[in-house]
This record gives sequence, C-alpha cells and structure tokens, in this order.
Amino acid sequence: DWDDVPPSSALEEISEEDAVRIIAEPLLPLQSSTLRDYVDHSETLAKLVHLGVDLSQVEKHQKAGQLLLTLDFEKDIKKILLFLKDVGVEDNQLGPFLTKNPYILGEDLEALETRVAYLKSKKFGKAEIAQMVSRAPYLLLFSVERLDNRLGFFKNELGLSVKKTKDLVIRLPRLLTGKLEPVKENLQVCRIELGFQRNEIQQIVFKTPKILTASKKRLKQTFDYLHNIMGIPHHILTRFPQVFNSKLLRIRERHMFLKFLGKAQYDPTQPSYISLDQLVSLPDEVFCAEIAKASMQDFEKFLKTL
Repeated sequence: DWDDVPPSSALEEISEEDAVRIIAEPLLPLQSSTLRDYVDHSETLAKLVHLGVDLSQVEKHQKAGQLLLTLDFEKDIKKILLFLKDVGVEDNQLGPFLTKNPYILGEDLEALETRVAYLKSKKFGKAEIAQMVSRAPYLLLFSVERLDNRLGFFKNELGLSVKKTKDLVIRLPRLLTGKLEPVKENLQVCRIELGFQRNEIQQIVFKTPKILTASKKRLKQTFDYLHNIMGIPHHILTRFPQVFNSKLLRIRERHMFLKFLGKAQYDPTQPSYISLDQLVSLPDEVFCAEIAKASMQDFEKFLKTL
C-alpha cells in the first residue's frame, strides 16, 4: 500500500514509476463549490477581495465565478476599474458595484465607452450618469439600441417631454434595465382598472416612478381603500401619488383613528382638511400630536381595538 512506504530522503533516487505516483499539490482546487478556495491561488481573486468584492455573493450569479477565474487582473480587470472610476463610481463603491455586477469585468471596453458616449449624447450630465450607473449596476451591460428603445418607450408611452423622460430614468434608472412587461401591465392597471386619465397617469408616474414597478395587487388594494372606502377622488390621488408607496396597514390604521375622532377630512375645500401626504409620511408621534391632536397612548390603545 502506498501509505506504508516510508518518506524518501530528498537525495534518494526514485524510479519513474514512483515519481508518477507522487501527486504534486494542484495549483487550483480541482473542484470546489466556493470561490474562497481559489483566493490563495489566484492573484486576481485576492485583489478583488482586497477591493471589497464579496465572493460569496458573486457565486450566486450564474457563471460569474468561472468568468472571474479566467480573467487576469493587470490585463483584463484594471482597465475596467479605471473606466468605472472615470464614469464616476467612487473608490469605496467599486467592491459593492462589482459584487452586484461581476459580468462587467468580461465586457469589451470599447462597447462600454460607446454606451456612456450615447448617454452623454442624450444630454445626461457626468454626475447623472454616475448616479444612474451606481443605482442600476447592470445599466452598462445593455446595448445602445436597447437603451435608445427604452428611452423612446417611456417618452411615447407616457407622452413625456425629452427632459421629463430623462428626469424619470435618472430617478429610477432600473426602468432602463428591468423587464418591460410589468411596466406595461401597471400602466394598463392604472388606466383600465383604476380609471385614471392619460394626463393623470403622466403626473403620477413623473412624481412617483416606483409605481411603474410596484406590485399590481398592492396597487389595486391601496387604490380600492383610498378611493372606495376613504372616498378620495382621482384628482386628489393624482396630486399625492406617493400614498401608493405607503403600507396599506398604515393608511388604514391612521384613517380609522381619524374617523374615530371625527377628523377624517380629506376634502381640500374644507377647513379641517388633512392632506394624504400628512396622513402617511409623518412619524407616529408627529401624526398624533399635529394631525390627530391626540396622545400616542390614545393611538396605541385605539389600535388594540382594531
């Protein structure tokens, strides 16, 4: 048995047959479920870890691990890092950025530069591009054609001016990278099921872009409560669309409390009017003191009765 052979002296000649049986330490683990096992053997991975890349997260991306193992830091990665810094990704954000989008390291530098040049040609400023790339890390993986089609879609579908279309995607850049189907469905829900006019949808989306990617079910439930139970008309909902980003439970609890106190007045023509913004955005303490004119204890006691 091989294990029983005593260790040989460094000077002792060994037969060819024995030499073949001595297995040298592999440079890379032959099979591993984790990139961590490769860090000691790969200068590229060690440098990425030093940058702040979280390999345990990178592994969750399909084929990202294999990609990183094929890249050379000096030859392939350095130029992409310099490019990202030039685009405006801060040094301390490079690690988190590459954790979210490791694929950019395998992209052609010229293609990346073309996409940034396209955004500049559409009059996006340097700071705006930096903000968009940081908030939607996959943005620069998309071709100029796709980016152009996306901007065209939002401009035409919502009837927005070029400037307003730009403002919209600066505030929610994942509109350029995400799937279009949910967006189209939400626009249809707003128009057909919730009954908003096209110009109202335009205002709602411009004020609260997140509505385009919100859960349809939540959108419908919130609308149903605000419109059918609280009696708030479309034109007021259009003025305060941020109410759709609030938890329905919070809206319901506060409305019920105001109703209990006889203060649930959402008509702006009335003297004791409460705006939807005041209803949902204030912290509980401020809501109680300034809007309900009641103590926190009263509110908490009331919630227990619901």
